Amino acid sequence: MTPMAGSAPGVKLMQKISSTLLFARIAPHFIPALDKAVHKLTRGKVILSAQMLPGLILTAKGAKTGEPRTTPLACMPEEGGASWILIGSNFGRAGHPAWTGNLLKHPEAQVSWKGQDIAVRARLLEGEERAAAWRAVLRFWPPYATYQARIEREIRLFRLERR
Repeated sequence: MTPMAGSAPGVKLMQKISSTLLFARIAPHFIPALDKAVHKLTRGKVILSAQMLPGLILTAKGAKTGEPRTTPLACMPEEGGASWILIGSNFGRAGHPAWTGNLLKHPEAQVSWKGQDIAVRARLLEGEERAAAWRAVLRFWPPYATYQARIEREIRLFRLERR
C-alpha cells in the first residue's frame, strides 16, 4: 500500500490536526456518528471520513452481549483487495476501543467496503507480523506514531481477511 502523505490536498494538514490532543478529545464524539449517518443515507456507498483516509463499516458481535455492533473505522487496505488492517488507536486515548474486544471474542464479522457487504475473519497481529504491519501503517498514516507515544498500551492491529 502506498503512503497517504501528499496524495490528496489537505492531507498534511489533516495529519497535523489528527495528532492533537484536542482532536483526540472531540473526534470520537462526532466522527463515528457522522460516518454512520452518511453511510446509511447513501445506502452504504459513502463514509464521510473516508474522503481523507480509507474507511469501512465493521459489524461484529459484541463481546459481552453477542448483539451486532456497527463501527465506522479507518483502515489500511492491503494489496489485492482481499484484506485490510484495522488499527485500534482509539484516537490515542488510554483504553482499547470496544470493537477490538469484540473481534478478539468474535473474529467472524462483516464489513461494508465501497458499498459491498463482505464477510471477514479478524486476526490479531503479533510478533514480527505485527511489527511489519505497524511499519506499513506508519508509512500509510504517520499520526499513529503520535497516538502510540501518548499511551502506555500497545495499539492492537487486526488483519481482516475475506471469508
